[in-house]
Amino acid sequence: MSAAEDEVVRLCQELIRIDTSNPGDHSGPGERVAAEYVAGLLEEVGLRPEIYESHPGRASLVVRVEGEDRERDALLLHGHLDVVPARAEDWTRDPFGGEIADGCVWGRGAVDMKDMDAMILAVMRQRLREGRKPPRDVVLAFLADEEAGGKWGAQWLVQEHPELFEGCTEAVGEVGGFSLTVPGDRRMYLIETAEKGIGWMELTARGTAGHGSMVHPDNAVTALAEAVGRLGSHEFPVRLTKTVRAFLERACMAYGVEFDPERPEAALEEIGPLARMIGATLKNTLNPTRLDAGYKTNVIPQEATAQVDGRFLPGHEEEFFATVDELLGPDVRRDFVHYDWAVETDYKGALVAAMEAALTSEDPGALPVPYCLSGGTDAKAFARLGMRCFGFAPLRLPPELDFSGMFHGIDERVPVDGLRFGVRVLDQFLDRA
Repeated sequence: MSAAEDEVVRLCQELIRIDTSNPGDHSGPGERVAAEYVAGLLEEVGLRPEIYESHPGRASLVVRVEGEDRERDALLLHGHLDVVPARAEDWTRDPFGGEIADGCVWGRGAVDMKDMDAMILAVMRQRLREGRKPPRDVVLAFLADEEAGGKWGAQWLVQEHPELFEGCTEAVGEVGGFSLTVPGDRRMYLIETAEKGIGWMELTARGTAGHGSMVHPDNAVTALAEAVGRLGSHEFPVRLTKTVRAFLERACMAYGVEFDPERPEAALEEIGPLARMIGATLKNTLNPTRLDAGYKTNVIPQEATAQVDGRFLPGHEEEFFATVDELLGPDVRRDFVHYDWAVETDYKGALVAAMEAALTSEDPGALPVPYCLSGGTDAKAFARLGMRCFGFAPLRLPPELDFSGMFHGIDERVPVDGLRFGVRVLDQFLDRA
């Protein structure tokens, strides 16, 4: 795989240098230039990708690679081309420079997720140059708008062009397959099998407008502030889903500690910075993020609004929204800014076995484990077509790298050796998938 290992670094750099910042309101540069770049790379090795534009500049690309056995169900490999915005003055290096320094490729999208885009491209390009077909059809999708919920990317394609994914029963995307070093110089590799649901809500309170010097018992700002305070301070109970329990049990084994199902939070003390991500999957969460009211100090506004980021565990959506409504009370209305469901699949089957075998072939001490993502990915859209969805973008990481902190963070970067490792694992995975 030497050619793909060499190429993946260059491809990751070049993708980072294409600014695809997505502020969520179509004011960014869009993904069209990146989609055309990817299309050119795939055309060079004989494929005929199609670009689909859901809104001017908001482009996704899809192509099907023929497998040896076309009677088998197909596999979807998907990645997104957009990134969250970055302010250059906050970074040590140019966020769109794709520089190599300290053994890493630096830039916005280095881990979220132009690294995986580059791995998919490098592996497929080499396989096609060598005439090595995958065992079954593989659909490649490079998508717009994931960072704003996928409305103009995966969700749009699923609604408008579901035929592109005909026969796909399983999907593999981002935020999985990365390593966490554990005692004995071994590594757990976290494979995503579940995602929390998303409930981004706008809250609205209305009252009587008037002069700030007078008594106003129906002050919209007061009603809203009290409701936001109740949401922000509420502690949901721990709910151990099957995926989270499986992760914690295996993590405790790796660290040589006993798993206590009555106190699962104790296991988080062993896993370092990753505890931020895993800890958020023990319960539903509510985080107020925006407030807006009024236009002058001595004018009581008629309306006050706030926005809240809510996330709910698989199987606990009804409980989550019932609690939200109880906390809000009758005087505050909620509307969705964005909603998407929670997804979960079992950690078993031939595809899981293929991931585990590919990892252990490159890292004999690998300990693959399932986990639940506290955020969301395009897997939510593809699950609506009945696919089993996994996060598997394999990376062997140095123990000192705060990987979870790289997502949407300052100085985002990915190790060069990690990219090369990922290419080798992904190629072996496709042989077994």
